Amino acid sequence: MATHEFIPNGVVAPRRTGLYVHVPFCSSTCDFCAFYQVRPDAGKIAQYLAGVEEEAALVDWSGRAVETVFWGGGTPGLLSPGQLERLGTAVRRLPLAAAAEWTVELAPASVTPARLRVLRDLGVNRVSIGVQSLRPDLLDGLGRQHTREQALQAYERVRAVGFASVNVDLMFALPGQEEADWLGDLDEVIALGPDHLSTYCLTFEEDTALWVRLAQGKVRLDPDREARLYEATWAHLAAAGYAQYEVSNFARPGHRCRHNLATWEMGEWVGLGPAAASQQDRWRGRNPADLARWADDVRAGRRASEEREELSAAQLLEDCLIFGLRMNAGVSLEGLQRRFEPELAAEGRGDALWREVNSRLERLEIEGLIGSDGGRLRLTDRGRLLADAVGEEWLGLAGDPFQEPASSATAVGADQP
Repeated sequence: MATHEFIPNGVVAPRRTGLYVHVPFCSSTCDFCAFYQVRPDAGKIAQYLAGVEEEAALVDWSGRAVETVFWGGGTPGLLSPGQLERLGTAVRRLPLAAAAEWTVELAPASVTPARLRVLRDLGVNRVSIGVQSLRPDLLDGLGRQHTREQALQAYERVRAVGFASVNVDLMFALPGQEEADWLGDLDEVIALGPDHLSTYCLTFEEDTALWVRLAQGKVRLDPDREARLYEATWAHLAAAGYAQYEVSNFARPGHRCRHNLATWEMGEWVGLGPAAASQQDRWRGRNPADLARWADDVRAGRRASEEREELSAAQLLEDCLIFGLRMNAGVSLEGLQRRFEPELAAEGRGDALWREVNSRLERLEIEGLIGSDGGRLRLTDRGRLLADAVGEEWLGLAGDPFQEPASSATAVGADQP
């Protein structure tokens, strides 16, 4: 994979890089959430802010241009306006591209005019609001700590400040949610006029309250119902002018999330904060999911010390197929060959690996999950309903870099962002 973009006059352009900042603080844990989080207090927040500044200083930013920034959580909005300004100032010291996309996730209850003004003045131009549902009973069932009224007020406040792009997160297939409830939520949010919508099918992650309820038989999975809701969502949002560009993501023209697109295309990104993952300079790893351990690592000059691995061209190819096929644009096999063939050939794996890729593609096409259009491979309508299963078909493609790839694919399982 090329590490630089070459422009016509021969000058090497900076490497396009994404920045993910994990803000781990939550006042309570939602029943569906498995992300690392910690209850905030003054000492922990001070430790976190100092740690992000120190970790950013460990990164070699030379030759890089930060084209996208994403603050996720946790709940970034739990930081005070002054704390948000300090965190944002640390980001602004980095080599931000002139037209960088800068997204901040906000929970409705944390949205205040003072916080929004600070974010706008820092240069944040995209806000993602975690609404999930507008029905009080469903919000309660998810353990969400905001009300319908707070969600609507949060949206109004974000719009009033004038951010260039606004996303709303919604969830479907919730316990007790009927199709009419879901379409009602969609209609009400569409009427607000967000630029982008992320619609996620509820998943049951281990070690969450919902997982326990599933194990106890208090809730159950219903794949047929999930499929109906997927299809209803896609048709509903298309009719409202939102183009689907990934299984769970829809946007009006010019409002696709550039940060996520670069991630799905296996670009480079730097992760700061506890539990944040990084992929850069042909390695991948993540920080400890523990505030104190992460801070100790940073003080010792270490980053992404867990699950750290050197990435081969075969591994990146595997991930490009897993995540690229989730996008409506699909993937260009010819483009992937241009990107990875020189390194695969140098590794002595090219011919065998491409034969395996073609074998798996042929099987997926026979099963009606993938089609070819204009030189691009895309999921069929049925394939989009089984996008996670299609992704599982590519697991193990890279295999051992010193051995031939396995000839049999992972078995197709059930689908689920």
